[in-house]
Amino acid sequence: MDGQHSSRFTVTRSSKTVAANERATLLEDPGFGRLFTDHMVTIRYTEGEGWHSHSVGPREPFQIDPACAVLHYAQEIFEGMKAYRLADGSIAMFRPEENARRFAQSAERLAMPEIPEDLFLEAVAELVKIDADWIPSGEGSLYLRPFLFASEAFLGVRPSKEYIFCVIASPAGAYFKGGKKAVTLWVSEHYTRAARGGTGAAKCGGNYAASLVAQKEATEQGCDQVVFLDAAENKWVEELGGMNVFFVMEDGSIVTPPLTGTILPGITRNSIITLARAKGHAVREEPYSFAQWRADAASGALREAFACGTAAVVTAIGTVRSKDGDFTIGNGDGGLVTESLRGELTGIQRGTVADPAGWVHIV
Repeated sequence: MDGQHSSRFTVTRSSKTVAANERATLLEDPGFGRLFTDHMVTIRYTEGEGWHSHSVGPREPFQIDPACAVLHYAQEIFEGMKAYRLADGSIAMFRPEENARRFAQSAERLAMPEIPEDLFLEAVAELVKIDADWIPSGEGSLYLRPFLFASEAFLGVRPSKEYIFCVIASPAGAYFKGGKKAVTLWVSEHYTRAARGGTGAAKCGGNYAASLVAQKEATEQGCDQVVFLDAAENKWVEELGGMNVFFVMEDGSIVTPPLTGTILPGITRNSIITLARAKGHAVREEPYSFAQWRADAASGALREAFACGTAAVVTAIGTVRSKDGDFTIGNGDGGLVTESLRGELTGIQRGTVADPAGWVHIV
């Protein structure tokens, strides 16, 4: 990911970049997903020609035909990843090759062309380099959104023959408003996120569209996030609307739902499992029912629970609400294991904690 601009990218700097003083003001409170940088990366794909027209240029709207396939058949995937400013001024990314690999897996599931890992990584690095001034200081980061969509104009149920790959970036602060220490969840009993054989393990827009009505219900109940149960038995905890979930038991062991094709294989999830095991925690990837969750919280067998993902990193779960009533986990404000894992993970990401696994890549 080091080096000069690759010859396969044409670089055109925007003539309408945000002024430095205005950008500094915006970065004082970037929020999440509200601000965007000056540039974007685009690469096109045409059946028979492959990937072509590699470009870094001004961020601007797409012009697409009303019959563009993505508008009718939702052939679209995306990723979420971050770039961080380290203490020495360098810029780092966390396990970007894993995002590239998951992107390829999502593409395969949605019958889309796979972008080569090296090209994916190069595209992301190009945008980080040209828009490095948008990385907030302190605990902020630059959230990167690579995505791929079907761009051919046609009506017919088949894979598109043309695609556009794009990377945009957004300076990010706290994912939850006010930087909450512990969040409140609503258990969805009427809606499910995914079923066996579906697209649950792919990071595609359709999964999130299907979750929005349940998230709306959660918000109406005064909750921060929705948690989904399995589609077959409506019994087993799967994941939140956009995050994986972990349970810390009284003996120090940790439980998380297994990857069975219905939940997203989170990169943060995988990192947490690795870090927890290195700390001596027994981590079990096994089914955990909502009924057991409630019982364990009541008895004290469950001491902590937390959600994790690229955007929110690691966030404690304090209270769980459902139609059958509420319950609190531990003291309702997180716990030592959650804080320890969050501290180590964020420390590795920002270069303040040793990185023995080589997860951090300097751009």
